[in-house]
Amino acid sequence: MKNRARQSGITLTEVTFVTAIAAMLMVLGLPAVRMFSDSLASVGDGRAMISAAMASARALAAREQKYVGIRFQTAYDADGPLEASQYMIFIIHDYKQLGLVNGFRAVEGLEPIKLPDGIGVMDLHVRNDLADEKDSADSRIALDTDIDDEHELRDTKTFSIIFSPAGKLVIHKVRVRNRDGINTPLANSDALIDSKDDIFNSKGNVENNVAGMFYQDDYANLGLGEEYSRRSFIIYDRRDFKQVDSSERYSQFLERLKKFMIYINPYTGLMLENYVESN
Repeated sequence: MKNRARQSGITLTEVTFVTAIAAMLMVLGLPAVRMFSDSLASVGDGRAMISAAMASARALAAREQKYVGIRFQTAYDADGPLEASQYMIFIIHDYKQLGLVNGFRAVEGLEPIKLPDGIGVMDLHVRNDLADEKDSADSRIALDTDIDDEHELRDTKTFSIIFSPAGKLVIHKVRVRNRDGINTPLANSDALIDSKDDIFNSKGNVENNVAGMFYQDDYANLGLGEEYSRRSFIIYDRRDFKQVDSSERYSQFLERLKKFMIYINPYTGLMLENYVESN
């Protein structure tokens, strides 16, 4: 038995396309990012969408001289994270506005980009102890029991890819919050609206349709809290995943996808697929 590792990525045409995007965004800035992110919603190829979004985030980080990234997260859905649509959201580090050392908010003026319904993205990490965020940010999924609950499934489908002001992929602690920096959850729709952010907001605001599409990182018990950004992830078929029993999601589905783990080149931001096959 011999293992052979090979790396494959996007095509030369896609590399040229993404490079051209980055160059354009460096010159034109946020208006170009906004125009381009609007056009991404009509692109059917999920890999191309993700590559282009990361190129946009990388270019924006260099232009704004701030940490900028792409946040993958499912929108609120009453039927839970298994049925919820997954999005890419442009996020930017903003200590001044949020008052958090590792605080990120949505980039204003850029709408979340919905991934095609047929695919999902996971980082294959969940917390060890949902009540303690200190040592649990890099706990890799190892057992079926790690993702049989909704909060753990939500956790592994929520993660960030971050680029430095130099345009390099970095591992950075991330805590996403509404643009007002307010962390007080609302108990019901009659309470005072604490933030009008229409992207990230408190659980109460999101669920009562007051404001926001996504829970902010103030709910460790739901799988959402401060965690490190990532440099790898998997893309999977959502329809096939739904057919797997919740108690066997890892052993019967995700484990075989680990050999197709996608890594991000830290210097170019391009996706590289690490494929290992046995002979």
